[in-house]
Amino acid sequence: MQGAKAYSRNAPGCVDWACRRSGRRGLLAGLGLLARDAIAATDAEAREAMVTTIAQYTSAAASALGRDKIDPRVLDVMRRVPRHVFVPASLRSNAYDDRPLPIGFGQTISQPFIVALMTDMLRTAPDQVILEIGTGSGYQAAVLSGLVRTVHSIEILAALADAARSRLREHGFGNVLVHLGNGYFGVPSAAPFDGIIATAAAGSIPLPLLQQLRPGGRMVIPIGNPFATQHLMLVEKAMDGVVRTRRTLPVRFVPFVDAG
Repeated sequence: MQGAKAYSRNAPGCVDWACRRSGRRGLLAGLGLLARDAIAATDAEAREAMVTTIAQYTSAAASALGRDKIDPRVLDVMRRVPRHVFVPASLRSNAYDDRPLPIGFGQTISQPFIVALMTDMLRTAPDQVILEIGTGSGYQAAVLSGLVRTVHSIEILAALADAARSRLREHGFGNVLVHLGNGYFGVPSAAPFDGIIATAAAGSIPLPLLQQLRPGGRMVIPIGNPFATQHLMLVEKAMDGVVRTRRTLPVRFVPFVDAG
């Protein structure tokens, strides 16, 4: 067979020592692929375990939430989004633990259960445009990106905004637009929004965000002072502009930075 020569130890165009080195490189490359496959499988299993935990927590909190299940679309997206790329390398082994993790600058990536819950409370649809307040590492925006048409995310800390923008682009979340600025004032140039989600706590619902919420839209935001009890608040804006709020779970979030 003509092609068999390519697998010969002394194949044409390759001196003996280079062929042996090439063979070793091929073996190492093969082992590397196996290792990456094993890691990928482990990550997938960890995400599945994370989703199972989220479902259990939701059921346990049913009386406060008014429901006992998260939208399956939200859970499916969270099975796919690689949370480990949104945490510091030193915390990779903890990426799928159901707890917040530090990401630097006094900020955190939210507990997966809270990410799922807040996303579910928005009641997203594929044609929607959503605003996120507090990009952080970009994980919440990545989850939203699989559920809606466009995500605008605003971050006040330049280092976090730049890193999240690069990370989201690198991992294919092309429908997320990261803005640098004070999230308290939203992103007027892209308003109105079908939904708004805040990943930092405010003392009260910011008026600029209410103004940028489309009639019929929803906002999910933690309300309360940093050293007092905070609650996750669902804000609904009726088609006639009337705003209704509902307090749900007690939570703990980092405060808005320079919220004014």
